[in-house]
Amino acid sequence: MSTQPDRTTQPSLIEIGAVEIQEAVQMKLDNGIPVYTINSGFQDLIKVEFLFLNRSFDPANALLHSAANRMLSEGTAKHTAQQLADGVDYYGAFYETEENADYCTVNLYTLNKHLESTLPFLREMITEAVYPESELGIYKQNNKQRLMVENEKVGSVARRKFNEILFGNEHPYGYYSKPEDFDKLNRTVLQNYQKRQYVSNHCVIIVSGLINANTLELLNKNFGDKNWSGGTEAKFATSSMKYTGDKKQYIEKEDALQSAIRIGRRLFNRNHPDYPGMAVLNTVLGGYFGSRLMSNIREDKGYTYGIGSALVSMKQEGYFFISTEVGADVTVPALTEIYKEIDLLKKEPVQEEELSMVRNYMRGSFVKGLESAFHLADRFRSLHLHGLDYDYYQRYLEKVRTIQAEEIMDLANKYLDSSVFHELVVGRK
Repeated sequence: MSTQPDRTTQPSLIEIGAVEIQEAVQMKLDNGIPVYTINSGFQDLIKVEFLFLNRSFDPANALLHSAANRMLSEGTAKHTAQQLADGVDYYGAFYETEENADYCTVNLYTLNKHLESTLPFLREMITEAVYPESELGIYKQNNKQRLMVENEKVGSVARRKFNEILFGNEHPYGYYSKPEDFDKLNRTVLQNYQKRQYVSNHCVIIVSGLINANTLELLNKNFGDKNWSGGTEAKFATSSMKYTGDKKQYIEKEDALQSAIRIGRRLFNRNHPDYPGMAVLNTVLGGYFGSRLMSNIREDKGYTYGIGSALVSMKQEGYFFISTEVGADVTVPALTEIYKEIDLLKKEPVQEEELSMVRNYMRGSFVKGLESAFHLADRFRSLHLHGLDYDYYQRYLEKVRTIQAEEIMDLANKYLDSSVFHELVVGRK
């Protein structure tokens, strides 16, 4: 009797049932810093994430928060940048920083047995960074050169310019940085920013991995004192700006072989009740490899190697966009096909077979994003930044499971109005 599977028959799809999500447990250090722990996994490894919300934004020094965070490891009052790197590397650990308009993080990855030895280095970086002149000069020079190179790429220009169109150059989500902005950075400005930003009452700690009883004690020992409290509670900068210029913009790059296209609009973040439904709509349109935009413009027309759409959810706002790079000679027909796919979603209901595929893809992708403690920490951070609880994910999954074609068509007519879209082409039309 043969035990070989029948490869001529497609396996049946099995619907994902209820999804259990391990929730973060909240504790506090002696000075009040909230610590959220996700104890999961089998390897003796943890990630400690120090998260600092950006409390202010100054367009006159727009690169301040990113530079201050990236340069925390470039030297302290006790150690040089090389000594910090060697000190952490000796224990097989490593650290990294992350910066965006909403927050900055400093992350440590280490074995539990080396947490006691590596945490003091992080404490130094966060509270005693000195921003040496020599390292600052290298940072400014390297990043100016990098930005000048990026400004020659149509995709990079389109991404940055599109955000400026949506939010304005006075807003942290829309500021279009220029090479000369790095010249505004100096050691005094960075040190003053560090003193008011990297303080305990701006800090949230997220710990994920195989956590033991000693973990919180070590965090409290290194970060639980009151000596680094303080700081202002300046309000995060927002903008009610409404764009008044031409909704269709073209930036010429004479020698470009391709044109970068961005189409979209300012929208809402995941706090909005229509966000889960729009996430399904977005996936149908351009949110995965089997989407309509990919099927039409890549597979059928051959205009591009890739095209997609996305909902971007930040702490304060959000936006929807479509992005691709196409051959310069097919820019106009590509734009025609993009708007054609948008119009179809508004006029014709999605067929059940396609909708079923999207539902399964989205739920499967969500479950895959729960496979490790670090993934669970990312899920929690998103909830925390938006002020949501874990019930949000259950509501999201239920909407994905039950949404009908008529609702998707209603959402398309409500939010995909081409007359309010901004269109940007960078390259050659």
